[in-house]
Amino acid sequence: MAWEAGKAGIRIGIVGTGTMGRGIAQIAAQAGFEAKLYDAIPDAAEQARASIAEVLGKQVEKGKLAKDAFEATMARLKCVAALSELADCDVVVEAIVEKIEPKRELFQALEAILREDAILATNTSSLSVTAMAAACKRPGRVAGYHFFNPVPLMKIVEVVNGALTEPWVSEALAELARRMGHTAVLANDMPGFIVNHAGRAYIPESLRIISEGVTDFHTLDRIMKDAAGFRMGPFELQDLVGLDISQMVMDSIYNQFYQEPRFRVTPLVTQRTAAGLFGKKSKRGFYDYSASAAAVPDPEPPVPAAQKRPVWVSPADTDLAEKVRGAFIKGGAAVEGGAAPSSAAVIVVAPLGKDTTTCAVEQGLDATRTVAVDALFPLEKRITLMRSPATDRAALDAAHAMLAAGGVPVSVIRDSPGFVAQRVVAQIVSIGCDIAQQRIASPGDIDSAVRLGLGYPKGPLGMGDALGPKRILTILENLYATYGDPRYRPSIWLRRRALLGLSLLVED
Repeated sequence: MAWEAGKAGIRIGIVGTGTMGRGIAQIAAQAGFEAKLYDAIPDAAEQARASIAEVLGKQVEKGKLAKDAFEATMARLKCVAALSELADCDVVVEAIVEKIEPKRELFQALEAILREDAILATNTSSLSVTAMAAACKRPGRVAGYHFFNPVPLMKIVEVVNGALTEPWVSEALAELARRMGHTAVLANDMPGFIVNHAGRAYIPESLRIISEGVTDFHTLDRIMKDAAGFRMGPFELQDLVGLDISQMVMDSIYNQFYQEPRFRVTPLVTQRTAAGLFGKKSKRGFYDYSASAAAVPDPEPPVPAAQKRPVWVSPADTDLAEKVRGAFIKGGAAVEGGAAPSSAAVIVVAPLGKDTTTCAVEQGLDATRTVAVDALFPLEKRITLMRSPATDRAALDAAHAMLAAGGVPVSVIRDSPGFVAQRVVAQIVSIGCDIAQQRIASPGDIDSAVRLGLGYPKGPLGMGDALGPKRILTILENLYATYGDPRYRPSIWLRRRALLGLSLLVED
């Protein structure tokens, strides 16, 4: 083909000048491309151009953008009054309403205008690129070009191949994205592409945990941020995105994958949206954002007097037991050795994917004195302490007080196989592995997309490698054994690499 992503003088058309369209236009013009803006709504393109000028003008005022660069960028942004004025464009990106029929009709109209080697790209986040391309005479030149909001700041774009997309098309779009300062990841056309697909663990599994009464959403958010290292807790994230949007995405992915158990949701979000609790935009979602709202503090630990008991840590999980002993010693506890606890000791287990009840029964421990600590994650910023229904208050309070005396916040939860963070992270890793197994994207692109698109501390495969594939496999196998729910079945990609001692990033 004569089309070359690296050639000079490339023209990019943008149809639809809402938030996404104007963001794409801005980065295209700043990268040196002529960007033509068209919108079916009168004056919308001009308003979008003015909005871009205002944003960039503020950067000039702050000294972040040179005035001549601003003027050159604005000169490359042109508004057009008719689709026919896009005839000389090399690429046209649609960013109109997220409904498939209007997009299909637009592409049919553009085909009659554009030359044969012009690319048609859709910024859809949820619709089938293949189905959109099927309306075209030349479906091979149609691809997904999924940017994230806000486009200038979110330096990631999913380049999505439909079933008939020709390789040169996705290669050209990826090169254009790189020239616009974005990381391009390649994906095959599947529901959710990479990012929305990979994101089907963080919120849904957290909702499942809350629905089981394990803890409250404030505590769960703190655990995921402080212990697991996420920037935002899942309930803070839902409030930011909007519970109505979050519910729509969860339902869409679940149904598009024919009710795949991994993506099953709970009624919690539906109940809140029915009450008009949409998150920050309605001033209340899971959290209260009204002016009079006060932050909910961590519960106070028990009084130090409750520390006056020895501690015995089960050696069943040898690599994790030493971390737990260290946390109690830091709090001034007397930690026993030996193969069995004394009659006065608080008994502590450190399971992977099991609950306190199961550990006490399997190891023949006194359940009234047994608690569990999640030692899979660092114990420097937050410690998760778990009790069983049989754990007596004195033993729980003693363990809580001793751990808190080490200066680390302690979150106490009810019995849950896999605690909180283990469950959520294991599901993130398993779904990421399944995306790789289905060849939707390469392992490296999966991790890049998730880090940049979702802001996770690592991509799902890198996360699994850091914690240990065998440990993640163990967590999932134990969850599956406890619940009997295929939701927790481990990905075969994970299982093979864990058994072989390989990195989850290793391709076949």
